[in-house]
This record gives sequence, C-alpha cells and structure tokens, in this order.
Amino acid sequence: MRGMTSPLRAMWDAPAAAPPPPRRVWRDWALIAVIPVTAVLEGLARPELPWVWLWVIVLIAVVPTLLWRRTHPLPMLAIAFAVTAVVTAVTGGDAQLVTTAYLLLLIYAVVRWGSGRAMALGAAIVAASFLLSLLLGPVLLGDLIGSVAVLAMTSSLGVAFRWRAAARARELDRVKLLEREQLARDLHDTVAHHVSAIAIQAQAGTAVAATDPDAAARVLRVIEGEASRTLAEMRSIVRVLRREDAPETTAPSAGIADLRRLAQPGSGGPAVEVQLSGDVDAIPPTVAATVYRLAQEGVTNARRHARNATRVDVRVHADEAGIRLDVRDDGDVAASVASGAFAASATPGYGITGMTERATLLGGTCEAGPAAGGGWAVTAVLPRAGWST
Repeated sequence: MRGMTSPLRAMWDAPAAAPPPPRRVWRDWALIAVIPVTAVLEGLARPELPWVWLWVIVLIAVVPTLLWRRTHPLPMLAIAFAVTAVVTAVTGGDAQLVTTAYLLLLIYAVVRWGSGRAMALGAAIVAASFLLSLLLGPVLLGDLIGSVAVLAMTSSLGVAFRWRAAARARELDRVKLLEREQLARDLHDTVAHHVSAIAIQAQAGTAVAATDPDAAARVLRVIEGEASRTLAEMRSIVRVLRREDAPETTAPSAGIADLRRLAQPGSGGPAVEVQLSGDVDAIPPTVAATVYRLAQEGVTNARRHARNATRVDVRVHADEAGIRLDVRDDGDVAASVASGAFAASATPGYGITGMTERATLLGGTCEAGPAAGGGWAVTAVLPRAGWST
C-alpha cells in the first residue's frame, strides 16, 4: 500500500514550476480587451440562447482572473469555475457561448505553473463542474467526448511546456556548473602558476639581496612580469564571466607554441627545458590548449613541491597515434614525501585531479608519481582517436 501511494504523494508534494512565471505580459492585456468585446458580439449574434445576456455578464465579470492566473493559478481557477457553476445551477444548464473557451487558459495555468496540490485540487474543481453539467441536462455522446478531448489536450500542453521549461532550467544549471568548473581549472592552471612563480622568485630574491643586489633587481623584474601576466589573465577571466569585450573573450587559448614560455629563465627554482618533436603543428587548437595546461601544471608542481630539484624536462611528441607529454624533474622524492609535499597514497590534489579530468575528456590518460630513475614524473597520453572525430 505504501509503494502504491508514494507516486501520488510525490505528485501531491511537487513544488510550483520554476522559474517563477512573469506577472503580466502584453498578451494578458490583449485578452482583457478582446474577450469582453467577443462576448458582447456573440450575445448579439445568438439571441436565441437561453439566459444569453446573463452569461455574457458573468463571462465578462470573471475575465480579470486571467491577470493573476500565473501567480495564483488555483485561486483564479476556483473563482471562475465557482461563479460559472452557481450560474449553471441557477439557469439549469451550461452557457453555450463559444467565448467560455477562454476558461481553458485557467486550466492550462494550473497545470503549467501550479504546485502538485494545485493541480490535484484544480482537477477536482474541473471534474465537479463537469459532473454538475451532466446532472443538470442531457449531454450528447459526441459533445462529451469532445469536451474530454479538449480538457486532455489543454492539460497535455501544460505538462509539455512545464517539462520543457524544467529541462531548460536543468540544462542552464548544468552549463553554469561546467563554467564554474572551467573557471576553477583556469584559476588554478594560470593564476596559481604565476603566483607560485612570484613566490619562488621572492624567496630567491630574499636569499641573494644581501650579497648580490643585481640578482635581486633581476628577480624583481621577473616578479613584475609574472604579476603583470597574472593581472592580465585575471582580467580576461573576469571579462569572460561578464560577457564583455568580445575581441578579448574570444582570444585564442594558449597552445603548443606557448610551451616555450615555461622555459623562461629566472633566478631561483629549477631550470625548465622544453623539447618538441613530431608533427606538433598539426595538433588541433583545443588539444594544444590541453597539452599546454597539463605541461604548465606539471612545471608548477615541480617548482612548488620538488625538493632539491635543479631541472625540469618537458617533452612533447606527436605522431600518428596521438600525443605524449612527459614532465619530469630531478628532485629528491624522499625529501618531498617526508616534508609532505608529495604523498604516494594521499588523495590527489586539485592540480592532479584537474589534469586527469582534462586528459580524460580527450580520451586519454594522465599519471603522476615517482620516476624510476629518481624525481617526479607526469605522463599524459592523448590518443588521436579521442580527439580526431
């Protein structure tokens, strides 16, 4: 019994449709203006109908419910159908005016924007009004089938548009989540890289300031350059978020040619050597951007964590099978592990997690760990099958 009632309970507890509907649109005012005129014209054209002018007045009187049908769908439906039900009971039959069709908009509104309770109670109100009509007079089978078909079509349209709006809202939420993830990766891969370089240079400058002022000055120039690049990339990210300045937001991403910037000399930190081989010029821009980010993260980790490292080698090789990236330093892994910089069994940090995710999106793999001959190695393989289609 509990299993049978759970779907009904879920429908009953369903919230109102999101996002909230608009309060007024121009179509509402058009309906308010057109429907009364239509009711009067139909009354003049069909004087033979019983109680025709009473029904004209009633239909005009409940027209304002259309203005609140989105924000308060159930009360507006209840008011309109209660008034028409009373008049039906007094006159002994339904209005035969075509103008009554606008009441379908109230049914649609309940299904489209109402909560689960509103839909259930609205269905009960409509069913009670329909039953009253059947009790007060004979109804042809064709009319009965037609009325049911119209109600079903109206409800189906409400459900369809409600589902479409919900699907669109979920898609927008998904896109926003992906944008946040991309922003987090870009912040980590670009800004964190430059900030790490600034910190390393500052430490080196502090160490040599007393004995070699010229070296300290060179360090300050390097820090100034890194800080300028950091500021430029932060502004670029902010422009992307604000969707301003189209030429800069559509600027090309870093690629293979930019890998040599990782080898820029500077005081302090291990030297970086970049070697490219194979047909690297044929790598698509999106794949090249991924390779650059992977290499940049590998170099940043080596500079930040590798103890006693003097050299970082970056190797990129492209062939018919795909691309292989190797980033390896000659640091003391044992000292790094002892200090907590690296931990073989620890949960990967955001950097390694982001590298793995980037490689996986292109059908590749990314592994990081102690190298056989010493040091720390990052190896990423991006097969051509993962990005050539």
